[in-house]
Amino acid sequence: MNGNLIEIRWHGRGGQGAITAAKIIAQAAYLSGYRGVTAAPSFGAERRGAPVSASTRISREPVMVVSQVEEPDVVVVLDQTLLRYKDVTGGLRSGGWVVVNSGQAPGELDINGDFNIATADATRVCRELGLVVAGIIIANTAILGAFVRATGLVDMASVEQAVRERFAGSAVETNLAAIKETYEITQLKKSRAARSIRSRAKKV
Repeated sequence: MNGNLIEIRWHGRGGQGAITAAKIIAQAAYLSGYRGVTAAPSFGAERRGAPVSASTRISREPVMVVSQVEEPDVVVVLDQTLLRYKDVTGGLRSGGWVVVNSGQAPGELDINGDFNIATADATRVCRELGLVVAGIIIANTAILGAFVRATGLVDMASVEQAVRERFAGSAVETNLAAIKETYEITQLKKSRAARSIRSRAKKV
């Protein structure tokens, strides 16, 4: 397997946009210069409110793997209540990142394992900005700010360009404001096994 391959797994509930977030980061990675990018949903029930997941892979080399991510370097959790399920952090590499949409500090979360943890209250940010669809607060774009802050795998300029390519009208600026504000409020806690996943994604 490509040693520069970075694997990301997204966990949310149906209707929260985990799949869209996975695709935006894949696009941002491509715009950042990664030669290999893939994004795909898991297969199974995707009804509104049901747990869903998605996968993103990025690499400086072409990516040939299309299976679901089982040993991620990064896990992004759009709904903190999903942390009750062991499979959410299952397979996460020691020293990897857990990025959680939460109003709690990283050390307050019940996450067992030698992982780096990032938290940001993306839900609050989106509520204040009016990112609500059919009564559901959509925090999938906002949490990208926490992802960028924690991992450094892609830059904000590339995320902004990817958002502009996906959304239109006033939705563009509202989503970008959510991403930038969430970036600023992200709290980080590094583990004893902290490692730089950016170094594995170095340019070749």
